[in-house]
Amino acid sequence: MTNILLVTSSPRGPEGLSTRFATEIAEGLKAVLGATLSTRDLAANPPPHIGQAYIQGRGLAAKARTPEQDAAVGFAQALVDEVTAADVIVLGSGMINFGLPSQLKAWFDHITWPGVTFGYDEAGRPKGLLSGKKVYLVTAAGGVFSEGDWAPFDFQTTYLRHLLGFIGLTDVEIVRVEGTVFGPEAAKAAIAAAEAKVRAVLEQAA
Repeated sequence: MTNILLVTSSPRGPEGLSTRFATEIAEGLKAVLGATLSTRDLAANPPPHIGQAYIQGRGLAAKARTPEQDAAVGFAQALVDEVTAADVIVLGSGMINFGLPSQLKAWFDHITWPGVTFGYDEAGRPKGLLSGKKVYLVTAAGGVFSEGDWAPFDFQTTYLRHLLGFIGLTDVEIVRVEGTVFGPEAAKAAIAAAEAKVRAVLEQAA
């Protein structure tokens, strides 16, 4: 059976457009594929920023860790296990100050784990260890960053694609919701375009 992991991060919660469309994709795929669906809402339950306990603890054998280190590493392992178990990952991110939400960055900081989700080949080049998974990346932004004058400032989508690819998640399909701050008509058009893209994603998966 196909396993789907939905990860949302908008501080707007269910009202965030990235959360809305990521959820629609995940639930639609669940229905189309007869899949299981697991959800991690990083806004409702934000992960801690990584600290010394995690950095030191992940390099130690379990029996050598302090209780604090064991808890920090155990939390990260739980996140990695969710990603590893998923065949499909649906990721929602709403732009904050040109980048991704800090809670989503903290999630990546936990799962980007040397020797676990990435390694290095004989030439010293990084190699992602997660593969064979489909990722749907839903990004929302008030402005238009896919093209035009503001495209160089899209530090959200480009960075997320890099992070995903670094750990081996290279099959990424992007759904953008952008240009919603330019008035009611622009917002309506942006939402309609995103709805059409979601329908296309689900029709292709069927």
